[in-house]
Amino acid sequence: MNKPRVELLIRELLSELGEDPDREGLRRTPARMAASLDFLTSGYRTDREALINNAYFTQDSDSMVVLRDIEFYSMCEHHMLPFFGHVHIGYLPQGKVFGISKLARLVEMYSRRLQLQERMTEQIANVIMESIDALGVGVMVEGQHLCMMMRGVQKHGSIMVTSCMLGTFRSDSRTRSEFLNLVSRPRPEMH
Repeated sequence: MNKPRVELLIRELLSELGEDPDREGLRRTPARMAASLDFLTSGYRTDREALINNAYFTQDSDSMVVLRDIEFYSMCEHHMLPFFGHVHIGYLPQGKVFGISKLARLVEMYSRRLQLQERMTEQIANVIMESIDALGVGVMVEGQHLCMMMRGVQKHGSIMVTSCMLGTFRSDSRTRSEFLNLVSRPRPEMH
């Protein structure tokens, strides 16, 4: 990202909005906003292979692996407003398991882009399926969208739910039901 160019564009935007970009409260806003956008879109500059870094391990297991309640923050590509929530991931290994932190890092990589929740859900599921040749993968995303809450229909408290089921999660209703049951359970109290 060309930060000086982005700062100039933000300065111009402030002027177009009727603001004085030289007033005290806005003088450093172009630099702060450029730095913020650089961070919020860092997923574009993250190399998937380097992120995964071969962090899958041989494990003779056919038990479902579930990591739920992975917090995410993203920006919708339509209005560039935040959406946020939780991602739940499950998979059935076929000789290989993922390093657990890599699942959270995949969520981070795909959420740090201008996104559609539907696309992000599928991207996460597909990369897990491809990386470890799992028997099946399920990903569910629950998100609240400020573009729907702050503008437009202004509906607060609504939650968008998307899911992507691949392999046995799609073809076997028992596997799909097990995953959905595990991610729908109330959060246990952690101390």
